Amino acid sequence: MRLFLVSLFLLCGLRLDAQSVSTTKPWTQWWWMGSAVTKEDITTQLQQLAKAGMGGVTIIPIYGVKGYEQQFIPYLSEKWLDVMQHTVREGKRLGMGVDMATGTGWPFGGPNVSKDLAAQQWKVVNGKFVAEPTRQQVKRSAPGGEGLVLDPYSAGAMQKYLSRFDSAFAQTKVRPRAMYNDSYEVYGANWSGDFLAEFKKRRGYDLQQQIPQFLDTTGSVPGTLVRVDYHQTLAELLRERYARPWTEWSRQHGFVTRYQAHGSPGNLLDLYEEADIPETEAFGTSKFPIPGVRIDPDYEVDRFGTPHPLAMKFASSAAHFSGKKLVSSETATWLANHFKVALSQVKPQVDELFTGGINHIFFHGTNYSPAREAYPGWLFYASTHFGPTSHFFEHLPLLNGYIERCQTLLQNSQPDNDVLVYFPIHDLWAKPAKSSGGVHLLEVHHVDRWLLQLPFGQLTEQLWQQGYAFDFVSDAQLTRLKADKNGVLSSGSTTYKTLLIPEGTYLPEETLDQLSRLAKAGAKIIFAGQVPASPTGFHQHEQSQQRFEEKLKALQGTTSQVFSGTNWQQSLNQFAKRETWAEQGLTFIRKKQNGSTLYFIANLNDRFKEGWIKLANLKGSIEKYDPLTDQTTVLPGRTTAGQPEVYLRLLPGQSCFLREARSKQSAPAPVTNQQVHALTGEWKLDFVKGVPSLPASATLPALTSWTTTSDSAGYFTGTARYTLSFDVPASVVKSKGVTLDLGDVREVAEVRLNGKPVGTAWSVPFRLELPEGILKEKGNLLEIEVTNLSANYMRLVDKVSPGWKKFYDINIVDIQYKRFDASKWEPMPSGLLGPVRLWW
Repeated sequence: MRLFLVSLFLLCGLRLDAQSVSTTKPWTQWWWMGSAVTKEDITTQLQQLAKAGMGGVTIIPIYGVKGYEQQFIPYLSEKWLDVMQHTVREGKRLGMGVDMATGTGWPFGGPNVSKDLAAQQWKVVNGKFVAEPTRQQVKRSAPGGEGLVLDPYSAGAMQKYLSRFDSAFAQTKVRPRAMYNDSYEVYGANWSGDFLAEFKKRRGYDLQQQIPQFLDTTGSVPGTLVRVDYHQTLAELLRERYARPWTEWSRQHGFVTRYQAHGSPGNLLDLYEEADIPETEAFGTSKFPIPGVRIDPDYEVDRFGTPHPLAMKFASSAAHFSGKKLVSSETATWLANHFKVALSQVKPQVDELFTGGINHIFFHGTNYSPAREAYPGWLFYASTHFGPTSHFFEHLPLLNGYIERCQTLLQNSQPDNDVLVYFPIHDLWAKPAKSSGGVHLLEVHHVDRWLLQLPFGQLTEQLWQQGYAFDFVSDAQLTRLKADKNGVLSSGSTTYKTLLIPEGTYLPEETLDQLSRLAKAGAKIIFAGQVPASPTGFHQHEQSQQRFEEKLKALQGTTSQVFSGTNWQQSLNQFAKRETWAEQGLTFIRKKQNGSTLYFIANLNDRFKEGWIKLANLKGSIEKYDPLTDQTTVLPGRTTAGQPEVYLRLLPGQSCFLREARSKQSAPAPVTNQQVHALTGEWKLDFVKGVPSLPASATLPALTSWTTTSDSAGYFTGTARYTLSFDVPASVVKSKGVTLDLGDVREVAEVRLNGKPVGTAWSVPFRLELPEGILKEKGNLLEIEVTNLSANYMRLVDKVSPGWKKFYDINIVDIQYKRFDASKWEPMPSGLLGPVRLWW
């Protein structure tokens, strides 16, 4: 793989230094419980993570462990800074990067946040707005980080908060790569001391005089306009007083920034763009209809929501528009319950992130734990556990290698999106807010509650499903957009072919002016349905309305540049190329690398297996690169009705890159009618390694979960070997391209055939290509070693030794946020369930 990476970096014209390599590997959040860390154990765990293929860590101090109070290290103390610097030095030695949160727990706050700097909310008393404290404390704080949450709208509050870090870093010789800002989670805050003055300066009128309109719940136009103005002011203050000062301070001190802007009331596109590395998150399961990919039955979708690629595109759009190389994501948070997550469940979530434009994966996550601590060690309250005591840690390099190969390509290529879709946030602000504090919080868990209820969300979901390549753009970003005489739009970093305006009601007059400017310059602008009817702004709205209608009429009169009406999609197809195969359930991101088109395609559905497809931006000989196996093959091609097509086989759960062929090998004819041969007989089952002890061997007339073989096997976590002797027809032996299909595997299978290693199957569809010449007609010996989850062993641990759950704060909870107790769990199916077959 090293040779592959060297070759790829040389092709991209990039240096292969430690920093560039480490960003292509997945990183992990690294929680320090009570910061009760030692240099020895820091080194040990970093070495383990590096060996597993991790590229870096994010230090996040949190609540501590009972019984270890004497080892707690106060945040930013001299001793804390010493162990932090040791971590950075050891990371550098191991080729790993180190980031850190600008605080403990989340959100920003702590002991230096006085009451006048703390988050506030409005209240109407005797017909007047007054400010009152929210009294919110930092969540999951570590020793030395406890205190009030910072006011995100206050002038100078961020600078005063950061002064603590000025003093701390004045003492350090080495520093982390980046500062990290976790998702907003400031509950109820919707005001600040000078909010009324700022509102009047920005909106042109006194909000105090419009309290009846502000509190109106009838949906009246004046009330709606005032509410939009209020949200607009909050969004501006959040960007100018919270996000920007933090990023500017970080850069001045030599840090890059990772910013999770979601969950806040601001325009996510503007907030993400403030950071060097915009970061989204994938919380929970996407419930993919991929056969064999399990969904934890205890995961409450209504409560926690699901990841969605449109939410991911806010972060990636901001990065694409402003030319940022990296877009990150918190990954696999609460994918399933503790001790129940398999690598096969993680991969499709990662693939969805890749198609959403993410290229810098951060696992959620890993907990620092002393090497001497008994199993399962110190654990964070929320899954997924990627640390050294995880049941899949032995095989984690397989997932990490896959991610590294993907991210090497994705980070070293540029977006190739035709369409820029305007995000009409004012239409969201015009709706009554149901969230805390009466403001719209743009969170990524429940996009069905806000994004998909907007015409914008419905439009972009349609574009996604129909195979268009697009980014989002904000009002503020439109001011930087330029168009050339050919109508090509440029942000200065990225180009687009057309600007699409969703159906809506409100559009700022300033934004309408930008559309007119772009149309005059040659841009192609398409209104998808009803054009906006009203400008925003309560102040002098009648005059604004008159000007707005005149300007809109003039804009629509530019018929060669501006398109609207029911046939908007026909107009769109004049300028944007559509990947029609996306309608078969395939998702993709299209990029450019060295002047050539690069596709990453993931099959996260059950509607496509194989067939002829037409690629909008690739012609000639096409090769398929499989990042799972690190193998490249040239695809069969043909011409139909004058259009080139390629034959793609991509089973549910699989993914690949497509690009111009770099070799001259000829493509084989597609095998469209595969034959199958079932491997049946008497399987021998031997337990190889694991805890609490090795169950007795068994003979199985048919494959079944090993938990059914004995009571003790129902508590076993580890590895068992399945052995089968079989014969095959001569036609199979003579065939090329024979595939071993293991069926249902719980959870990872290492395969040997006739004494030779074949490979390790860890992801759906659990298939391995057999080397040529390995099969024989008689007396084949198949050996499959399967490793299961740790859930079954935890059933026993929680019965006899529940004392491992000794953490402060929330301690540890299950996926429903109830007290964690595995002792009442039923055994999880384990081993090789099959059916096992050969395909050729």
